[in-house]
Order: sequence, then structure tokens, then C-alpha cells
Amino acid sequence: MVKGIYTAASGMRAQQWRLDSVANNLANINTDGYKREQAAFKANPEMLLRRTSDDGVYLNPFGSADAAPIIGKLGTGVELNELYVDLSQGAFKETENDYDLALYGKGFFSVATPYGERYTRNGSFQRGKEGYLETKEGYPVLGLNGPIRVQENNFKVDKEGNVWINAEYADEPETMISRLDNEWGEVVLLDTLKIVDFERPRYLKKQGSSFYGANNESGPPLEIPVEAMPGVFQGFNEAANVEPVVEMVQMIEVNRAYEANSKVIQSHDSLLGTLINQYARYNG
Repeated sequence: MVKGIYTAASGMRAQQWRLDSVANNLANINTDGYKREQAAFKANPEMLLRRTSDDGVYLNPFGSADAAPIIGKLGTGVELNELYVDLSQGAFKETENDYDLALYGKGFFSVATPYGERYTRNGSFQRGKEGYLETKEGYPVLGLNGPIRVQENNFKVDKEGNVWINAEYADEPETMISRLDNEWGEVVLLDTLKIVDFERPRYLKKQGSSFYGANNESGPPLEIPVEAMPGVFQGFNEAANVEPVVEMVQMIEVNRAYEANSKVIQSHDSLLGTLINQYARYNG
């Protein structure tokens, strides 16, 4: 009976983890670039049960052996295996803001923070006081050559992540690659956004403000081949990949599973109390 209480208690704890992830998903449904969390569980080792009341000991050439019939297996509950991030693509929403960028496909923007380089899918950027392209927290967005400095309403980002500016606003246009654009005239390539991916991106750790940090499980940031580069769309944001209906259904499932495990504990506790009282009555 005590094993049953522990097993049901582990089920209740598992539902608490599920509820935390669902609540976090619903709370960030309007956060640009947010990726939903999913709790994954694994079963504790099972126990093999035998009926020991039978006279099942027999002799063989190697000595005695236990022939007690096998009843079956007894589960001992579950435990949290991991909280992994679902990196599926989110929907695009148009903002008509030149500083907003969205990625279509696998990859992350690189951002310089006081804690080292971090990675994000949230392309809701802004122009800082010193003219650098920054996150809402004031951290500079990185290009292949470092932080990107742009002029207001005088830069464009193409689908390959190249940042182009009008030649007259370039510091040293003669040292940059130039091309002819029908709308702007002569433009120069300022830099290219540093977009990276990981060998195992599902193991990236969330670190607040839509940032992810690399670790041993995810591997170091990797340069994305040209043919696999995600599309970059200026004037768009990637919405959270959270489906409200799915999360609400999961919340209902969690509540019912938690309640069922709670009733199992109450039943085991009642039976255990009855057993103790009956034993005390007949052996008192």
C-alpha cells in the first residue's frame, strides 16, 4: 500500500511539472519569437511480482530453484526526464517596422550581452541611441563583423540577411561591395546578420527575455550553409508557436490526472488505516 502512495504521489508531481509548462506557454502567447515548452517524463524501474505462497521450490542438478509463479509487473511511478523546447515555426505578423525581422526556417539571431553571446528568435529590434541595431533590452544584434550600426529609415535587409544602406550614408563606401538599386540608386553592403544553428538545438537553455544559451548538450553555435540559411523577412515578427486551444485542453487533462492521483492516495491511506486498526484489534 505504501508503494501505491508513492507511485500516485510521483504522478501528482509529474502533473505539477506539466501544469507549470502549460501556464508558462499561455503566459507568453503574445511574446514574439517564443517557443513553447513541453514536459517529457520517464517511468521509474518496474518491479517483478511473484506469488510466494505456493510451494514452488524444486531441485535440479545445480541445486534448488524458485518456481514461484510470476504474477506480473508493478509500476513505481514516473519522474521528469526533461523540459524541452518545441522549435517549430511560428506564424508571421506584419508590423511595417524596418527594425523588425523574422526568421523562416532553422536558426537564431546572435546577440551580444554582458553574459556572453546569446541567441534568440525574437526579431523585435530597435535602433539604439548610438545607432546600433539592438534588442528591446538594449543588447546589440551581431553581424559577421560585430554590432550593426544603421541609419534611421535608410537600411534594408534582404532574405539572405545582408544589410544594405544607401551609399551616401556609408562611412567608407569605396571599401564596401556596391550594387545598383532602382529605388535607392547606389547602395553598399554594410554587414550580414550572424545567424547560427546548433547540432542539438532542443537542448538550448532558456535564459529569460527570449534568449537561449548554448551548453554541452546543444553543442557550440554552427555556421549555417548558404543552401540551408533561413529566410529573413524585414517588417515582420514571428509570433509564438503556442496554440491556445491545445494548451487549454492540456490544462484540463492535467487537472483530471492530478485529481485521479489524489483520489488514489486517499484510497490507499484509508485502506492502510483500516489495516492498522484491524491488526491492532485482533492482536491488541
